[in-house]
Amino acid sequence: MFQLTPIVRNLLLLNVAVFALGALLDVNMTEMFGLRFPGSGEFAFYQIFTHMFVHANFGHIFSNMLALIVFGPALEMFWGGRRFLMFYLICGLGASACYLGVEAAELYQLRTAVEAYIQNPGFTAFDGLIAEYGNVYNTALMNFVETFGNHPQSAELIAASRQVALDLYEAKANVPMVGASGAVFGILMAFGMMFPNIELMLLFPPIPIKAKYLVLFYGVYEIYSVIQSAPTDNVAHFAHLGGMLFAFILIRRWRQRGEI
Repeated sequence: MFQLTPIVRNLLLLNVAVFALGALLDVNMTEMFGLRFPGSGEFAFYQIFTHMFVHANFGHIFSNMLALIVFGPALEMFWGGRRFLMFYLICGLGASACYLGVEAAELYQLRTAVEAYIQNPGFTAFDGLIAEYGNVYNTALMNFVETFGNHPQSAELIAASRQVALDLYEAKANVPMVGASGAVFGILMAFGMMFPNIELMLLFPPIPIKAKYLVLFYGVYEIYSVIQSAPTDNVAHFAHLGGMLFAFILIRRWRQRGEI
């Protein structure tokens, strides 16, 4: 399981190379190659592919690549390199599709709320709008809310609040998604389905656990994270679930065809 196979090794090298290049050249790879919502002005078609090889920080790439080299080789040796690479890419793209679908629904709700506010502005409505959708902003927004609250009848602040509401929509639409997590969660799901009773030793706590239970734990955790939806949580949990979903569908289909 810990022997690097050709496709796993190449994926590892590609991800690490992109991360290292961004660090060496002091280039923000997330801004350049992260996946934006297709309706935003920052979207480019190549982002559909490039975002899977870009990571936000060292912890992000470390956790993804660790999972890749732990669970990926067994699948590649079992399926062969071509099928494994196809599986990896389909799970990554499928995860992105799920993320964008959820993003479209959330942006529609936000745009509807923003348009309603522009038609009927006021501090109470603005405060409610920010409380529900303002997690992508920084403390400068909170300062504006405080100033607006102290002067709720100010025509200048009311006009400014309309622009802030529009900026809120643009900010959310242009938040980039990056990382191999969708593909990696697909690999995790596949490992649990193909080798359900293999025992793995956790790092913390150091106890053995069967692969199928580890996958179940991650799936439940991701669903819980989606339901909880903490404002400070910037993790694309729907992408993780999307990767697992596409992995499940692919493996079921291959099994029905007798291909694996």
